Amino acid sequence: MEIVYNIIVVLHFVGLAMLLGAFLLQLTAKEKTVTRWMFDGAMTQLLTGLIMVGMLESGVMGAEEQEEINHVKIAIKLVIVIVVAILAAVGRRRQSPQTALWLIIGLLTLTNVVVAVFV
Repeated sequence: MEIVYNIIVVLHFVGLAMLLGAFLLQLTAKEKTVTRWMFDGAMTQLLTGLIMVGMLESGVMGAEEQEEINHVKIAIKLVIVIVVAILAAVGRRRQSPQTALWLIIGLLTLTNVVVAVFV
């Protein structure tokens, strides 16, 4: 089961790369816009994050691989990724430029990384 969990972690990082990469790619663009990759990355992060927490909470990982879950950290990250996904969905329906939405999505994504590392 550890290999399945590790694959989910890799997919979680791929979601982060999609989301953050789409944000960083537009740093020099004149008209910033919310892209499909931002939405897909947010949904990938949301889905894989829920799967990882579910696997850890259910005990399928076994006693030796079981790590203590910081529920406050998970709740903060969950709220942030839900907000990012909603903003990305809204942004995909609006006309360019979307500088404010683009910036909020990027900053929330970076905040989620900081929470993951430091909380």
